[in-house]
This record gives sequence, structure tokens and C-alpha cells, in this order.
Amino acid sequence: MRRARRTQGGDEGEVDMTPMLDIVFIMLIFFIVTATFLDEKGIDLTQPPPPPESDVPPPPGASAITVYVDGRNFCSVDGRSTGCDRVLLAVERLLAEKPNAAVILRMDEKASHQNLVLIKDGLDQAGLPSKIEIVRNTG
Repeated sequence: MRRARRTQGGDEGEVDMTPMLDIVFIMLIFFIVTATFLDEKGIDLTQPPPPPESDVPPPPGASAITVYVDGRNFCSVDGRSTGCDRVLLAVERLLAEKPNAAVILRMDEKASHQNLVLIKDGLDQAGLPSKIEIVRNTG
């Protein structure tokens, strides 16, 4: 007796995706386990609260050193012009005259962010706490 071949309508091959999915999940687990996560420090850009409305004078030891960077990226420390790369030296010199003085970094909104980062990093590395204030021109 002769066996008849059965032919189906078309030659369709099925691809088994299970091994490929296994490899993808193994690679995913490998990359998750070997990934390193960095703990990056950010810059505190919160603005200080506005001063109180009272006319009480500040205590004698509460003087401040103001570092100002204008819109053309010119730097000054307590009203004296200085190069932006020499701000830290000027602040340290003034701190010798006024110990325990706070450092306020005032930046024009058009000033370069690079100057902000360089000056703030320099103050932080020297261990000098400082506050950042962004000055907006209304004119």
C-alpha cells in the first residue's frame, strides 16, 4: 500500500523565539549588575529669603563679602574689580580682615554659567560657605 504525501498549503517555518529571549534577559541582567551609579554633587541654586522689613541693624560680627559677576562677565569683590580667576584670593584676603564674614555670590542672569561654577567650586574647595543670588535686570 502506498502512502500518500500530505502537502500543506504553503511552506511556513516557525521560528522559536525562546532562546533569543533568554539571551536578551541574561544580557539585561548582566548590564544591570555591572552598571556603576555615580553620586554627583549639585549646586544649591535656591535664592535666599528676602530680608526682613524691620530697621534693626545687623550684629557687628555679621558682615558679608559680596562677589558680583555682571552681564559682561566682569568680577568684583566688595566693589573692587578683580579678575574672575583671582576672586578666591581676594575673598581670602578680605576674610583675614573680617573673620566670620558670610560670602554672597551675586550673578547677573546674563553672566556665564562657567564663572558661577568656577567661583562656587573654588569657594567650596577652600571650605568657605557661600550663598548664590541671581540678579535679574528689570530695565
